[in-house]
Amino acid sequence: MKLTQPTVNSLTLPAGKTDAIYFDDDLPGFGIRLRASGKRSFIFQYQVGAKQRRITLGAQGALTVPAARKTAGDLHARVRLGEDPAAAKREGQRRAADTVEATLRFYLPEKKHVLRSSSYEAVERHLLHHAKSLHGLGVATVTRRDIAEVLARLVSTNGSIAANRTRASLQAFFGWAITRGLVEQNPAVGTHRAPESTRSRVLPLAELAHVWRACGDDAYGAVIKMLILTGQRRDEIGGLRWDEVRDNTVVLPGDRTKNRRPHVVPLSAPAQAILAGRPRTSEFVFDNLRSWAYGKQRLDARLAAAGVKLEKWIQHDLRRSVATGTAELGIAPHIVEAVLNHVSGHKAGIAGVYNRATYEKEKRAALAMWADHVIATVEGRASNVVPLRA
Repeated sequence: MKLTQPTVNSLTLPAGKTDAIYFDDDLPGFGIRLRASGKRSFIFQYQVGAKQRRITLGAQGALTVPAARKTAGDLHARVRLGEDPAAAKREGQRRAADTVEATLRFYLPEKKHVLRSSSYEAVERHLLHHAKSLHGLGVATVTRRDIAEVLARLVSTNGSIAANRTRASLQAFFGWAITRGLVEQNPAVGTHRAPESTRSRVLPLAELAHVWRACGDDAYGAVIKMLILTGQRRDEIGGLRWDEVRDNTVVLPGDRTKNRRPHVVPLSAPAQAILAGRPRTSEFVFDNLRSWAYGKQRLDARLAAAGVKLEKWIQHDLRRSVATGTAELGIAPHIVEAVLNHVSGHKAGIAGVYNRATYEKEKRAALAMWADHVIATVEGRASNVVPLRA
């Protein structure tokens, strides 16, 4: 019997049976399966060694007989070439389930155990936020072009450094995927590395005041104000935990600082007020910080709405601005370095081995003086701070 549309429409289940398959006489393995429920499906059946394989092609109605016959014919040709279409289909389904997003659920917990917290937070940001457009793709199907598009977009929105760091995180992720047998090659290898230039942007006090006034009352605005007041690194403040705030002081453990050294940051009165206004909804002070990019976009929009035009700046420029501003107030260089937790300068080399002074009293006085200077500018009044003589 040759399966044609009229023939298929006339087929019925034999008496007493709940399931039956009728095969086509012309095309080996091509058939239609009838069930007592009324469901009718085209199938293709073949043999690999001693094992029988069966693939469902589709339901009658959704698939016409000529279309089903063509699909079965293609499968028959593949079998004659030594392929196993059913095994290939299962492998394809498995690989489709191995998306980038699903694979990251295994990768990130492993990295969390081996990276210090600030480094892990950066990797998490790169892979979960910057590379989010890759999440729906199968991890084995991501191409170099896919990654190149992510990096190109990052260069224009976040800058070369963010793009290059994301590139490094993606390269490490796909390298790990190779060791797990999930991919055969690393698609991040060979992608463009954007040229980086050393940033020198310093926001003068008047620009810092404009930024402060535009911060609003959201978590991102509070973090920016804290960065202006303390000069600390973005992730050190953005990831601040309540148990790190002690007696009007922030105590950062070594695994949260870039140089792996514990760091004490005295809090000025304005900084204390900002933290006092934060809700304690989790272990993190700024737990409702949505994303750095989103917060910066909103802040830039508020500055534009206020008619303020600033040269392009990033969060890390605030750290350089604090260093410059405190130095201009006459704060001694070694105190500025102590505030920033730098190990260069007077703490470099042999001097750093013997000089273990933390200058807590001097750091508190310096940050209090800086805060008074900033707030006076924000409020549009003359500062009471008199620059110290060198």
